[in-house]
Amino acid sequence: MASWYGPSGHRAADGSAYDGTGMTAAHKTLPLGSVVRVTNLANGESIMVRITDRGPFSHGRVLDLSESAAKKIDLYRMGVAQVRIEAFTKSTPTVEAKWCVQTGAFPTEQDALDLKSALARRYVGSKVIEFASATGYWVRIDPVRHDRTEATAIKDWIGTPLPQVVPYLVRVN
Repeated sequence: MASWYGPSGHRAADGSAYDGTGMTAAHKTLPLGSVVRVTNLANGESIMVRITDRGPFSHGRVLDLSESAAKKIDLYRMGVAQVRIEAFTKSTPTVEAKWCVQTGAFPTEQDALDLKSALARRYVGSKVIEFASATGYWVRIDPVRHDRTEATAIKDWIGTPLPQVVPYLVRVN
């Protein structure tokens, strides 16, 4: 399932300014800079987009398209659609994946700060941050080794503190 995401103006994970008129998308694990063909299975329309951001962070979704990309494949009005994703990565030497865990959208800043505090005490040496977005307050923990096994253990420990707050593994490189 794919969806599209919000207004321009925030910083994307690759450091660029997100622009809803660009042909871009967010994916949790594909390498930043990857090019993907996204095909709307309901109508066969497809578009090529570049992965510039991380997400989506809604249960059951694997891709967030920019507003323009969503309009090109007629996903915009529906908001979500089943898609096929074909990834084309650069033929450069493989870089070992670095993983973190992100969870949110907490309804209050204090909820996010409470989890941040618990994670910082439990995972000494890991980088734990809390930040606000248009959808609520988020917490992200970067494990010391950034490996998937360590990140998975953290995700499992967090569990689901609130029904709308689900932790996700996110590849940071």
